[in-house]
Amino acid sequence: QVQLVESGGGLVQAGGSLRLSCAASGRTFSRRTMGWFRQSPGKERERVAVISWTPGSPYYADSVKGRFTISRENAKNTVYLQMNSLKPEDTAVYYCAAGPTGWASVGTGTYDYWGQGTQVTVSS
Repeated sequence: QVQLVESGGGLVQAGGSLRLSCAASGRTFSRRTMGWFRQSPGKERERVAVISWTPGSPYYADSVKGRFTISRENAKNTVYLQMNSLKPEDTAVYYCAAGPTGWASVGTGTYDYWGQGTQVTVSS
């Protein structure tokens, strides 16, 4: 069992920055692909950024490319999402998710565990 706890959300003005963190329990974090997703009212959940546990380029949604950066620190069982140049349309609940142990793809797939989410609100 893996528990994921997100933090770092909040209210920020357009153009500002936030860094989200997701702390994972357990001893399998270093072998799990990790993703950040978001969902706002009335919209489908969107895959925002994904980082594999193996070397390679992360995935970013077109809507965040050049503004968001995903990273991980295996020693701390933590994945981060640095969000710069925030826009009002980035407003959503942001969730982190852990893929199956050993699954290395940053493509679409099924994630085993999800956090409770953290609210990000960007004012214009």
